[in-house]
Amino acid sequence: GVSAAEAAAMDPQQRLLLERGYEALHGAGLDKGSLMGSVTGVFIGAGVHDFEEVVKVSPALSRNVYSATGSSASVLSGRLSFVLGLQGACAAYDTACSAALVANHAALRALQLRECADALVAGVSLYLAPGVSISFAGAGMTSARGACHTFDDRADGYARGEACVGLALRALPDVGSVMASPLGSAVRCDGKSAS
Repeated sequence: GVSAAEAAAMDPQQRLLLERGYEALHGAGLDKGSLMGSVTGVFIGAGVHDFEEVVKVSPALSRNVYSATGSSASVLSGRLSFVLGLQGACAAYDTACSAALVANHAALRALQLRECADALVAGVSLYLAPGVSISFAGAGMTSARGACHTFDDRADGYARGEACVGLALRALPDVGSVMASPLGSAVRCDGKSAS
């Protein structure tokens, strides 16, 4: 139901979230008809917002009336809620690398507090502009080998990766459909640290 003009100005992360988000809900036994008007929450983790840079340097995109919503981080969650008619919590989180984990924590708490009956948690990360990668490489944060070697003598930084994943969480799932049950969740910060 997205027009061609609007689709052209959408962050590709929004498109991926629409696909993977619905796929996760459908995999949990929820179809579009049962989702419409339901108190299903949408919790999105995204720490990369490169599409804003793409819009700035593209004359065609910068003049498109849909570029504001197409490049907005808040619309990452709102688009799913709008398209599927969901009336639960709707939030996008940017805590860099931990964004999807923080979104998952918020969804678990919303389910525990009965703020929603079902929840979609999704994380997305696409690198569409080179600026941040160049900056991180210059600071020595990324691996020259292009691979992480955690707790290894070869460790020389981390490797950035692109992905999109969706996960449906249910407060009262059918016993047969439970794939995992979290034992706990918390969000903390290490405060003042070395970097």
